[in-house]
Parts: sequence; C-alpha cells; structure tokens
Amino acid sequence: MNLRRIETFYWAVKLGSFSAAADRLNATQSTVSMRIQDLEREFGFALFDRGRRGARITAMGREVMRYAEEMLRLSAEMHERLAGSETMPGVVRIGVVEMISVTWLPRLVKAIHESYPKVALELAEALTQDLVEDLDQGNLDLILAAGRVPGYNFSQVSLGTVEFAWMASPALGLPKRTLRPRDLQHWPVIALSRESYHHRSIEEWFRSGGAHCRRIDTCKSLGVAAALAGAGLGVTLLPPSRYRNEIKARRLRLIAVTPQFRPVEFTATYSTATIQPVARRIAELAGEVSDFEKTPAKRKRLRHS
Repeated sequence: MNLRRIETFYWAVKLGSFSAAADRLNATQSTVSMRIQDLEREFGFALFDRGRRGARITAMGREVMRYAEEMLRLSAEMHERLAGSETMPGVVRIGVVEMISVTWLPRLVKAIHESYPKVALELAEALTQDLVEDLDQGNLDLILAAGRVPGYNFSQVSLGTVEFAWMASPALGLPKRTLRPRDLQHWPVIALSRESYHHRSIEEWFRSGGAHCRRIDTCKSLGVAAALAGAGLGVTLLPPSRYRNEIKARRLRLIAVTPQFRPVEFTATYSTATIQPVARRIAELAGEVSDFEKTPAKRKRLRHS
C-alpha cells in the first residue's frame, strides 16, 4: 500500500477538499485526485461521493480514515525513533501571536533547526481566535498563543505568563491616582479586534467594576495600539516588559488601576490527533525557550533539569 496515497487521502479528509490537500502537500489538484482514485481502485470501493457540492467522504472512507491516521502517526514515530530527529523531513505549520513573534520566536526557530535540520517551517502570525480555528481545521500543526484552548482533543504546554497593564500618553491627562473601571470608562480605549483575547480581557475588566467603555477603537497589533496610545488617542492594555523604553522616555505611562489584570498565560497547543509527532516536540521546545515568567512549579523543574 502506497503511503503517499494514504497521506493524500488523510489531508483531503482533514482539510475538507482536494485543493486544500494539494496546497498542503505542495502538489497539483489533479495529482491529489489521481492518488485518491488509485487508492479507491486498490480498495475496490469509493472513498468520496463526488457531486455538485464537491467530494464528501463515504462511510467506508471514514473507516479508512481511522487506519490512515494510525498508519501516518506510526510511520512518523518510526522514522523519528529509528532514523533520529536530525534526519526527520517534513513541513511544520506554526501559528504565533504577535507577543511571541516580537520576543523569543527567533530563538525558537533557531532551536528547531538545530534539532530538526530537515524540517521546514511555515510561520503564520494572527490573533488567538484565528489560530485556534486553523488548528482545529487542520491548517496548522501547532499554535503559540494566549490562554488555554478548551477541548479534550488538544494538548498544551505552558509557555509562562506575561503581565499586562493600562498605559497612555502623559499628554492624555489621566488623573494620577488609582482608577477603577467606572473612572476609566469615560476615556477612549484602544484594543485589538473584537475576536481577540486582548479585547475580551478589556471588556471583562470593565464589567468587573460594573462599567461599560463608551468607545473602543480596534486594530490588529499591539504595536499599532501602542503607537496610537503614544499619540494621545486613548488608553490601551500593553505588556510593560515590552514597552520599557517608551515608559522611560515618557511617551507612555503606566496607569494605576484596581482591580489589576491577572497575568496572561501563553501556551503551545497541538491536536492530540496529530500525525506529526514533531509538533509535540516543538511544543516542549517552545516551553524551554520561552522567556516569559514561569509558574513556580515550572521554575522548580527548570532548576533541577
């Protein structure tokens, strides 16, 4: 049985179309279709119902899918154990949030290439919600994002926590006292898009004090939010560790508030059903490379390692 055909069938099912499987495998759509037809002739039954609305997996196709997942997983594990990680080929698609891409991501990429020199990386930066959706749909093998992804079908490695705090330009003229949600609700707020972890955290903070922000302008990156806040256009939630220079130069100032924000945990998440064992290895590697604040238990393990 040709493993390439099995792999092609797997991705056609996982990604929902022959064209998506072709993109994933760096092949043409006609090649994907031919491989699946060859597999169908080999089995003697149809794996997909081909109609006007595209190809839909058959009941027998779902049965084959169970075996395909196990075959591909065992094939990858056998290659890793017997041939060694340095000879493992393949492409790993990793989604990252901005907070990681502008801090320790280059060190992680270097560590990956040192451990897996034949593995090619495809990196995509997006908001947490978009990354979770792509991971769930099979478009990504691993995501490095904020928060923990719910669901029994995901495994996660903690990357540590990051402190976030309200900041604004001194020119905005906010009172120099501890502010509550009801005090800050009258000032314009700058947040990431409504689907983001950042936006939800801001809304929850206002609700915790029985307040509702009068105006929230949104953007797609912390860098843009910081620039807008530095220009005196509103208050925003930023990691002080990332904006020390702006605070020191008095382009931004920390706003004392109560309640304070809880540190945000970042995690490396992969699907428990992944056929790519290197995704788990890279998640563990990310946990070692990350310079975010580790939990006490994590710090203890690192000291004894």
